[in-house]
Amino acid sequence: MKRIVSISLGSARRDYQFITTVLGQQIEVRRIGTNGDTALAASLVRDFDGKVDAIGLGGLTPVFHVGAARYPHHEALTIAREARRTPVVAGNLIKQTLDRWCIQQANQAQRGIFNYRRILVTSGIDRYALAQALAQYDAELRFADPVVHSGVPFLPLPRSIPQLDMYAATTLPIAALLPYRVLHPVALGSEGHDARAEKHFAWADVIAGDFAYIRRFAPHDLKNKVIVTDDPSPEEIEDLRARGVRTLVTLSPRLESVDQTRHPFVSADVLEAIVVAILESGPTPTEGDIINFIDDAEWGPEVIQLSDETEKPRFAFVIHPLSPKYIANHPRFRFTRYLPERLVERVAAHFPPMYISKMRGIRSQATGEEIEGLLFTLGATPRELMRHDTAFTYRRLIKCARMAERMGAKIMGLGAFTSVVGDAGITVAQKSDIGITSGNSLTVAATLEAAKQAVIKMGATDLTRGKAMVVGATGSIGSVCARLLAQAIGDVVLVAPRVERLLALKKQIEAETPGARVTAATSADAYLAECDLIVTTTSALSGRVINVDKLKPGAVVCDVARPPDVKKEDAARRPDVLVIESGEILLPGEPDFGFDIGLPPGTAYACLSETALLTMEHMYGDYTLGRNIEIEKVKEMYRLMKKHGLQLAGLRSFDEYVTDEMLAEKRRLADERRRQLGLPVAAPSSPVQ
Repeated sequence: MKRIVSISLGSARRDYQFITTVLGQQIEVRRIGTNGDTALAASLVRDFDGKVDAIGLGGLTPVFHVGAARYPHHEALTIAREARRTPVVAGNLIKQTLDRWCIQQANQAQRGIFNYRRILVTSGIDRYALAQALAQYDAELRFADPVVHSGVPFLPLPRSIPQLDMYAATTLPIAALLPYRVLHPVALGSEGHDARAEKHFAWADVIAGDFAYIRRFAPHDLKNKVIVTDDPSPEEIEDLRARGVRTLVTLSPRLESVDQTRHPFVSADVLEAIVVAILESGPTPTEGDIINFIDDAEWGPEVIQLSDETEKPRFAFVIHPLSPKYIANHPRFRFTRYLPERLVERVAAHFPPMYISKMRGIRSQATGEEIEGLLFTLGATPRELMRHDTAFTYRRLIKCARMAERMGAKIMGLGAFTSVVGDAGITVAQKSDIGITSGNSLTVAATLEAAKQAVIKMGATDLTRGKAMVVGATGSIGSVCARLLAQAIGDVVLVAPRVERLLALKKQIEAETPGARVTAATSADAYLAECDLIVTTTSALSGRVINVDKLKPGAVVCDVARPPDVKKEDAARRPDVLVIESGEILLPGEPDFGFDIGLPPGTAYACLSETALLTMEHMYGDYTLGRNIEIEKVKEMYRLMKKHGLQLAGLRSFDEYVTDEMLAEKRRLADERRRQLGLPVAAPSSPVQ
């Protein structure tokens, strides 16, 4: 039987002794804590020299491996050299290999567990390979070394591997000459809590490093955090559970004792001592020996879910100000109302994405499950989004997606202009690890439903005998609206600036819907007087997309664009015409957006509602992307909308609900205008229900 002993600077209260079997060989493992007494540690090394097969040093690193540099520590080396016959190891080789393997395997077991997270490494100089492994997941890193080593809480922390290298190069040559407790305050043996690094632990989503640091410096509240560490005891694991930790990832395997009980996890020096004892390779086995041993022994991490609390399904949604005045609506930027608007607009465009609020109270009527939303905003107005290249917007949306993922969202919706810039979400989806949707499928479904209701309320009795126009027909929303309107009405005018796209869409509709009468034009003016319904879906910023003076009496304009294509002052010239916004949605439950999104309480834009609807259905993959919206997805959104209890909100015109009295007056004015133009007057319609 092989015998190893771990001599640790930690507490003697955590000592253990057991026998395990590794690769067919029995190993007696013993840990002896010294309560921070380095003299006692040196004495124990001398006592066990020649009496065991390997000695591990717990909490002691004779040589720090940071990047390509090596920093020997005088006191730790002195302790290690007390042994003349027995190999002494500190776990460096295991940390350099097993740490990387455990991180990779943990990410395989739980995809996205480290992606774009805020990660605090308790001591980067002690577990450099762990830091490197975590850095590859595009995480936001911080290293607690300056605070835990010096005891000064306000020192800035390294935030990247190069900064950690620089920290090591400037501090370790001096610190290596000082007592070891300067670098490892846990070696003082105190079991009490130290609050010097609490704010950094609270900042992190993931806390990684030796459990000795976590035990001493972590705050009591660790709710929803991921802990990546080496050797917590069963009691400490239960304590982590009680403190709200969501997931524990171990950097070592459990070692099963010969009496079939599973032993607590052990530290890196114990594992390396086992390797040295079995291989009989002396104190420095090769990296290849370690890698092959880990493979043969099937060592790896355990990913343990500690929290029984089921998180609410969560989505994210991105908005942006439609004009500079919206920027001043935010409490933090009220002062901007006193500044030149164009200056505010240009500066705000360069703001990083900001988290605004949590959306609560949205509950599916089908399942009763409540979901949560996270609201983010960019600083750019539509004019600024159009002025910059697409990469400008992509970078901000990708950062939004990473922030959303870190906060637990599984899908993100793109609102307003963010859904039409560039390739309409495809690039953002490719660069993100959560689902992305433009929300345009439900936007189309809600728009057509709102348009149908509006036309009926304006007096139409037979929709199949009407005529519809789609302005911006070759866009992502416009094209599918045109295709569906052709199936329902049969007589459609397509308006868009690019002839080649118009002709392609015209041929597609004629092939899909034989008998449909499709007219293509680059200007709407010649056909406005014939159309009962006009759907505008452009990305124009001028607001002069159609000439309202040429509209047919009693026509309905459904304005999908944001900013709107039809201005309120223009619509005022034609009080006989009904201009409505695209169909907004009443979300089920008691929604609270935590922020004024410009709609009545509980009412959301269809693009936001699609993201919420996909979350209710637990459909977290990419959904509506690109310029070609699939008709089947529009129909699926309509079906899911009915299933989960989403309802079309009342018709709205320029931020005001359309009342029965308003409709009656518009119908009266439309009839009056028809008489003036010598057109047939519509038959009296029944009161609006």
